[in-house]
Amino acid sequence: MKRWLVWLPLCAFGVIVAVIAWGLWQPADRTVRSALVGRPLPDFVLPAIAPGKPGLASADFRQGSPRLLNVFASWCVPCVAEAPQLLTLKAAGVPIDAIAIKDTPGDVSAFLRRNGDPYARVGADAHSRVQLALGSSGVPETFVVDGKGVIRAQHVGDIRAEDVPDLLQALADAK
Repeated sequence: MKRWLVWLPLCAFGVIVAVIAWGLWQPADRTVRSALVGRPLPDFVLPAIAPGKPGLASADFRQGSPRLLNVFASWCVPCVAEAPQLLTLKAAGVPIDAIAIKDTPGDVSAFLRRNGDPYARVGADAHSRVQLALGSSGVPETFVVDGKGVIRAQHVGDIRAEDVPDLLQALADAK
């Protein structure tokens, strides 16, 4: 009996090491998801920030057809990386609106000139109030919004080429 007790601390130490090692090799998904998926967009009205484009309001999403809502910033490197995919979606006939976070009209204009302009409307969210109300934790993020203004899906991070079919399917499902 006493022989077994001698090995108990070593066994306990081995279990602790195994749990820590498992945690290191299987990291948790730390993606912050919006609690508004399946719920209506919060009410908002944002002023225009891009020359020649109207601002953005939650009422714009209750016009009968699904749309993408892209949360971006001109200072965001992953936003540059997703620009070609947004242009691909626009070319496929997908209407895309945007919220520019903590940005200036000059910087947004330069960003759209350099990277292409897939947006129908761009609203300015200078203090990230609408971004936070959406449950968005960063930029870029994209929401699929149905024609009644209900958020149907959320894509966290930059849109990559392999994400385009999933977004197209989410838009089709939102009809």
